[in-house]
Amino acid sequence: MKAIITCMIFLVIAGNIFSQNISSLRYKDLLFKSIKMQEDLIYNPADSIKTKYRQYDWYAPSNDTSTKLPLIIWMHGGGFKYGTKDAKEIKIWGNEFAQRGYAVATLNYRLSKNHPLSNFKDLAEACYDAVDDIRLAIQYFKSHADELKIDTNKIILGGNSAGAFVALQTVYSNRSDLMNVLDSNKIIANTGNYNPDGIAAIINFWGALFNGEWLQRASVPIVGICGAKDKIVPPGTGKFGFLGCIAIHKKADELHIPNDIKIYDGYGHELQKHFNPLFRSTATKKRWKDAAGFSATFLYNTILKK
Repeated sequence: MKAIITCMIFLVIAGNIFSQNISSLRYKDLLFKSIKMQEDLIYNPADSIKTKYRQYDWYAPSNDTSTKLPLIIWMHGGGFKYGTKDAKEIKIWGNEFAQRGYAVATLNYRLSKNHPLSNFKDLAEACYDAVDDIRLAIQYFKSHADELKIDTNKIILGGNSAGAFVALQTVYSNRSDLMNVLDSNKIIANTGNYNPDGIAAIINFWGALFNGEWLQRASVPIVGICGAKDKIVPPGTGKFGFLGCIAIHKKADELHIPNDIKIYDGYGHELQKHFNPLFRSTATKKRWKDAAGFSATFLYNTILKK
């Protein structure tokens, strides 16, 4: 009788383990409970440790035997005037994606000394300074791929608010476009090498693209998250002709660019009911985690499923 009971217990446990293995998918589901994190690393070797704007934090699963992790490079928000990689939401997303099996680098980048929150010229110039920093970081990670155990064919750019602006512009524009954005009287030839870094996908958390026509230049998958009542970065076509999350989704559909979107009805910027950069409720943090899960599912189905 004891042998029969022991056998039944073993079968139940084995069945549960087998069921978990069937239902849990790397890159889509939360598989790794333990995450290793390294703080204040430098992605430009020419900088000193005191050059905080070119620092990054590194998140990766502990005890993971994989030697080719997809890499998410994440840029913080703050209107190109404020913000750092140390924000609570950045740490949440770093852990959320690392627990699914990604390597995640959360970056600082140059912030504007001018007035990007009220002056379009300052905003555009600050965005492209940040793009330069991100491209520097991409090259750094590629040159250290073996050491960091990353797959250079699976580099994903992500960001929230200003950081999402940077991710979108890095892939779909170049310096010549900036001249055209800042001076509409100039005729700039639509030439250049778009997506020169070979980015595999973009995660757009309530960001925008300066010009919707730029989406014709590449076919890099985009997953978008936004609040339907966002007045800081409107999800439709906003001030200065920006294409927000919903507008990008519609244009991407027209151009057959792989994309998906999740809209949070009743919420504004940063998925808050009333945007407050100094206060994040427990409910808001739950929505941030939900947004990460939705994005991970899109990435899994679009570029990572085998």
